[in-house]
Amino acid sequence: MDINAYQAAARRTAAYPDVGGNPVYPTLGLSGEAGEVADKVKKVLRDRGGVFDDPTREAIKLELGDVLWYVAQLASELGYDLEEVATANLDKLASRAARGRIGGSGDHR
Repeated sequence: MDINAYQAAARRTAAYPDVGGNPVYPTLGLSGEAGEVADKVKKVLRDRGGVFDDPTREAIKLELGDVLWYVAQLASELGYDLEEVATANLDKLASRAARGRIGGSGDHR
């Protein structure tokens, strides 16, 4: 699926306060869903010795979909399409790689 087509389809399911003028709601949703992904991975480490079985992988896939949905909504709220966001990210990473700055920390390395 084309990433912008996904964003448009996801937008048609957006039902939260002030859709089209509320970046706070999808930001909070993104944080919550990312936490759910992290929690499922944590439990794999704690309860399964780090082994990701098929049901667990499927559950994480569904949570990742929720993360993607909120990323799409936040991008829409800020006036970006997902292709633009993805391209900017790859450009940033390519620049870091070219300068030997993939490792380390900080947004502007």
